[in-house]
Amino acid sequence: HNLGACLRSAAAAGVHAVIAPADRAAGLTATVRKVACGAAEIVPFVPVTNLARALRALREQGIWVIGAAGEAEANLYEVDFTIPTAIVLGAEEKGLRRLTREVCDRLARIPLAEGGVESLNVSVAAGIFLFEARRQRGVTG
Repeated sequence: HNLGACLRSAAAAGVHAVIAPADRAAGLTATVRKVACGAAEIVPFVPVTNLARALRALREQGIWVIGAAGEAEANLYEVDFTIPTAIVLGAEEKGLRRLTREVCDRLARIPLAEGGVESLNVSVAAGIFLFEARRQRGVTG
């Protein structure tokens, strides 16, 4: 369900593609497509064998790689999303894998209220990051 919801948020935010590990990750199943409500046909979904290598290739193309991590010092409102950016989200509970984290140019967190929950669902986090990028780029309507 999370991948479908992430694809739906990605389509709504106007992203160019969603890249995901080919192994040990959700693929485009019938359930994912149903939850995505058509977004799986709008946003290119790119499964890759080695995510860290794919992120390095993006960096070589001038794309800034931002990893979402709850323990990051910077919060997402301190990140410049006006430049070409790839946003990397980890698995629920486990977060970003070590190699993936090391490839990121910067880590950022969603500032959560003290005394509340410690983390958010990955699809919710995706939506927050994507729409902050959209807001910074001045995209309205």
